Amino acid sequence: MPRETGRKNIAQNKRARHDFHIEDTYEAGLVLVGTEVKSLRAGRANLTDGFASVEDGEVWLYNVQIPEYSQGTWTNHSAKRKRKLLLNRKEIGKLDATVKERGLTIVPLALYFKDGRAKIEIGVARGKKDYDKRHALAEKQANREMARAMSNSLRRRGGRGRP
Repeated sequence: MPRETGRKNIAQNKRARHDFHIEDTYEAGLVLVGTEVKSLRAGRANLTDGFASVEDGEVWLYNVQIPEYSQGTWTNHSAKRKRKLLLNRKEIGKLDATVKERGLTIVPLALYFKDGRAKIEIGVARGKKDYDKRHALAEKQANREMARAMSNSLRRRGGRGRP
């Protein structure tokens, strides 16, 4: 059987990019049990309320929901258990220092399989204020309207080549 290659997305945390300014990102491995992997392969996970923290030189992921495997038996996992993240010691030290020093938080951004192994992308983030969210939404809408106007003008002129 050939080995799996490439990146296969399982879950994205779109709310994190809306609620936080992402300052830095890291890729980490996950310590999982067998039924969690099978549930992830079925494409089931929820990162919405998740966060990570550094405790005793280890990074732990909380509130990420991986539902129980439907064909699992008594060996099934609990859906919201805390999970250990696999990072280099340097990365853990850097994360710990930035979170303690500047009042930032660690949020999960994406969960995926990379070359057959479960990985999670975490981001060091600062919370947005309500006016920041409104400003970002207004900017996104203005860009969308500008692109729509450009495409309409090009369509009326008959394409790019003619003046």
